[in-house]
Amino acid sequence: MSQRPLPLNAIHAFIVTSRHLNLTRAADELCITQGAVSRKIASLESWLGFSLFDRHARGLRLTPQGSALLPALQAGYQQMYDAAQASRQQAVIRLKAPTCAMRWLLPKLVALEKRRPELHVSLTTTLEHSAQLEHYDAAILYGPDRGPGICLFEEELTPVLAGSLLGTHPADARTLAAMTFLHPTADSRDWQLWLKSQQMTITMQRNQHFATMDLAISAAIQGYGVTVADVTLIAEDLARQQLIAPFSGRVKTGAVYSLIRRPAEEAPPLLDELVTWLSSPASC
Repeated sequence: MSQRPLPLNAIHAFIVTSRHLNLTRAADELCITQGAVSRKIASLESWLGFSLFDRHARGLRLTPQGSALLPALQAGYQQMYDAAQASRQQAVIRLKAPTCAMRWLLPKLVALEKRRPELHVSLTTTLEHSAQLEHYDAAILYGPDRGPGICLFEEELTPVLAGSLLGTHPADARTLAAMTFLHPTADSRDWQLWLKSQQMTITMQRNQHFATMDLAISAAIQGYGVTVADVTLIAEDLARQQLIAPFSGRVKTGAVYSLIRRPAEEAPPLLDELVTWLSSPASC
């Protein structure tokens, strides 16, 4: 038996042509020329060592050998196709993201998987902001510049709190000073940056510090105090009126949330769709 590779494209052309018994219609389905179909059939016949079709005035007729071989080739080709589709549909995209991005990221992932249920994302959260993918297919980074990745959005801070905490009090420095200040970091730099941008001086008498902005936001929703938070991260909370932003002033920190990914030749199926979904519309 010949040791030459089995011509899979030619087998597909044979299966399609046997269904139409017409080279023109087969060429239309395969989106190639009639001559290209003939050459594929000829290459398979050469590999097999016998003719698959008899040519006559009204078109084509399968030879006895072609008729005998067709069912096995159809079944084998369908099996390969089904296996490839199952592998594609079960592909998992490994995504790493900082915990501070969860409020923005999770609704987007849920919405995407509703639209494309065959797209599965395995999400790992981290407190690190390493620009290395390691064993991940994509990663969201938080850092002081855009770096090599795709910019998702720039960090922009404003104070937020539960509406019940403010009540009927005016949104001013005096009201703010009486509250507990929730800090997204171990220091007060985010609050100081916003106060400076508003030319506001406040003595923070009661303070609570958190490891991430997400934790500070959650505490604010529960009415424990007021925090500064990124306006993109809290968009859903504001829309649901879980939080209010009583001050119009915002300040950019210079930090950016960005996305890095594996190159196309190393990427799992559907990674392009995930990247497009997360990065559009960009706010950078």
